[in-house]
Amino acid sequence: MSLRTTTLLAAFALLLAGPAVADNAGFIHGTVITESGTEYRGFLRWGRQEAFWDDIFHSMKKEMPFADLAIDYLEEEGDEPRNRHGEVKVFKWKIAWEDDGYSSRVFSARFGDISTIRVTGDDEAELTMRSGEVYDVAGYSDDVGGKIHVLDESLGEIDLKWDRIETIEFSAAPSGLRAPARRLYGLVETEIGDFEGYIMWDKEECMATDLLDGESEDGDMSIEMGRISSIEPRGSSSSIVILEDGRKLRLRGSNDVNDDNRGIMVEDERYGKITVGWDSFDRLEFREAPGSGRGYDDYDNHKFLRGTAVEARDIEHSGQLVYDLDESESWEALNGRYRDVEFDIPFERITSVEPYGHDSAVITLRGGEEIELEDSQDVSDSHDGILVLDDRGEVTAWIAWDDLEIVRFE
Repeated sequence: MSLRTTTLLAAFALLLAGPAVADNAGFIHGTVITESGTEYRGFLRWGRQEAFWDDIFHSMKKEMPFADLAIDYLEEEGDEPRNRHGEVKVFKWKIAWEDDGYSSRVFSARFGDISTIRVTGDDEAELTMRSGEVYDVAGYSDDVGGKIHVLDESLGEIDLKWDRIETIEFSAAPSGLRAPARRLYGLVETEIGDFEGYIMWDKEECMATDLLDGESEDGDMSIEMGRISSIEPRGSSSSIVILEDGRKLRLRGSNDVNDDNRGIMVEDERYGKITVGWDSFDRLEFREAPGSGRGYDDYDNHKFLRGTAVEARDIEHSGQLVYDLDESESWEALNGRYRDVEFDIPFERITSVEPYGHDSAVITLRGGEEIELEDSQDVSDSHDGILVLDDRGEVTAWIAWDDLEIVRFE
């Protein structure tokens, strides 16, 4: 659907008048400094979508420093990592090496994991994480290059273009500041089980004041999400929407209510971010939210990944771990799918990863639950291996996915 900017700003205007409608801890908050030197401080929303600390910021990493370390290590070990096409290739390991000297990977982080964003180009930025690590990113999504909606604590609503922004500094919202709206929360029933948590419908609507669009037998409708009790698909082209007052509507004609829906995202306490595709979606029942989500201060516990990688013949390598030559910190996420449900699980919630055949892996979570994921480089033989470093940052081992028996995280 297309969320109307006027509706978005009207929702944010609730901050300025009337009683508090929700607790504010989970809402993205910070200070935006423009090129003119003007500062705007308040709640922030990325375009028409991300508004909460557990929402995901997406872009592309411009550099892969751990790939450089792996290449140097393999060359010292006597392996030739490059082929005549400029690709890095050892055994079944391959990284596409670009002409300018680096490969790239998707960058994804929860907004709560980020300390500052410094704009460096039309679709480029330098991100400083809460851990102090710095990443240069570019493109991939409108999280870099799009408009930022600010509900300034004094001025009200402001839309800022990316090219006018110099720096964004994140911070926890003051405890007395009224939240913009109530956050959506509910139970999503799927063919593989139920997921409960904070909801982002169609990868966009996440507040009670956001709108669900569709056509009924009486005409076009735009319904506030907070007025809806449940949504249930009816095939590929329509949905049954039950309102809180008990009325039942059949809506069609919009990607809010048909199989063009981009996915129902759930922030599930067990896994992290879940995205349910239409083919697996059975029903959404909205429930009262227990607040607005984790606050900014709850994300300040980053650490490097450490553990033991076990290769064939039970040979163990312990130390700092770099997963898939890419993920090295606890806030980063492992990605995989089970049927039409996509999982983005932060490594801080994972105990171990065990390859299962060529195209999947068994993930054991801190709570003891096991889940088999597939259809992702993180859990298949497209994986670029585990790099092990000692306390000085020196590489002690690189284990190819095909040789990996299990990796256990401390």
